[in-house]
Amino acid sequence: MVDSAPGLRSGATPLAVRMRPRSLDEVAGQKHLLTTGSPLVALAADRTGESGAVSVILWGPPGTGKTTLAQAIARSSGRKFVELSAVTAGVRDVRQVMEEARANRDLYGVSTVLFLDEIHRFTKAQQDALLPGVENGWVILVAATTENPSFSVISPLLSRSLLLTLETLDDDDLAMLVDRAVEDPRGLNGAVELAPEARAAIVRLASGDARRALTALEAASVSAVSELAQAGAAAGDGEVEVEVDDDADAATPADARATRPVITPEVVARAVDRALLRYDRDGDEHYDVISAFIKSVRGSDVDAALHYLARMIEAGEDPRFIARRIIVLASEDIGLADPTALGVAVAAADAVQYIGMPEGRIPLAQAVVHLATAPKSNAAYLGIDRAIADVRAGKAGRVPKHLRDAHYPGAKRLGHGKGYAYPHDDPIGVVPQQYLPDPLRGAVYYTPTEHGNEREVSARLAKLRRIVRDER
Repeated sequence: MVDSAPGLRSGATPLAVRMRPRSLDEVAGQKHLLTTGSPLVALAADRTGESGAVSVILWGPPGTGKTTLAQAIARSSGRKFVELSAVTAGVRDVRQVMEEARANRDLYGVSTVLFLDEIHRFTKAQQDALLPGVENGWVILVAATTENPSFSVISPLLSRSLLLTLETLDDDDLAMLVDRAVEDPRGLNGAVELAPEARAAIVRLASGDARRALTALEAASVSAVSELAQAGAAAGDGEVEVEVDDDADAATPADARATRPVITPEVVARAVDRALLRYDRDGDEHYDVISAFIKSVRGSDVDAALHYLARMIEAGEDPRFIARRIIVLASEDIGLADPTALGVAVAAADAVQYIGMPEGRIPLAQAVVHLATAPKSNAAYLGIDRAIADVRAGKAGRVPKHLRDAHYPGAKRLGHGKGYAYPHDDPIGVVPQQYLPDPLRGAVYYTPTEHGNEREVSARLAKLRRIVRDER
């Protein structure tokens, strides 16, 4: 394990690493996992390393403290701690850890905590190599993943571990972390002053990610120091030198504090160009955002729909994927309440194909606004699903003889087409006639709503059914 304690060159270590909690008491957020008697607390509290403990899989978004929790356990527990990354480790590395862990348990009675970061990057064969050690208690596995373990971790390993879900940090947790980093000797040691508005901006930009908050703070502090130095040089006072003191026993003098750089919202805006969206095109966030987008269009909230569209565009989502979802929405949720919606959606998809991005965002936005503000109906969608359900249940029946193909030799001798009434020969273009098979006579699949264009369809359909089914 790499020790992140301050050293001779610790100023070059990222602020987020320097500020890692040294114990579970310093961990921000995740209170639901750190209650008395919880698996993590019990694991950290075992000073001897001799009592049993269960393996855990930590699942959560980036910056929620998965590595932090593992390292805090390592510093608190009496167990041996080994850290591997699925990005660089292979089956050979895992087996070597297992052999050493078994020897330590058998010879000294001390178990080993194996922290495996990015476990979802391990292949099935690599995860299989973990099973003997976990099952026999040679190691206590603490694995971290940003992807849903149900899809990325093999079932035997899941069944032998507790799945603990980490939550995104709230604003109060992030604000506490930022304040601590400003004053803590391991952090900025009071070398800069953070304006309340700037702190709020950093918290907002972080979107629940502690690492992002501290990275933004560090970038803003560098900018503030640089700008103060440039201002001093321009005023003819010479270059102002401000350093972050890494000496834990040093205190910032009062006169230095009076002239220390101030991190303002403007400094934050210059240092952090914009909020980096948490979005994984193959992970949970991808599905969560598209789900929210679909539900916002269906719910007629045009502003929310545009927000989620913007998140997908800014995150680099494939515009063809967005266009396909818009086309599905046009038929599934708008349908005949606005028959033009499907044409608009298809046109937007074609436009994106023709002109590409970033200009493609404009026709996509036009289609989204059209669909979100259109009257809604899922009647056609429900209708086909009802019909499919009947067919799958065996409710089909033979095609009525008068509707069967009569164009091949011998068809008429079989009675095909006999008695068929040609609607165009009727003055109103509709004739009484059986179209459904006998087992389904009278079946109703499509029930229009009273929304938008379907209000007119509803009245017309009632008349058509009365004529066709000879219910006049």
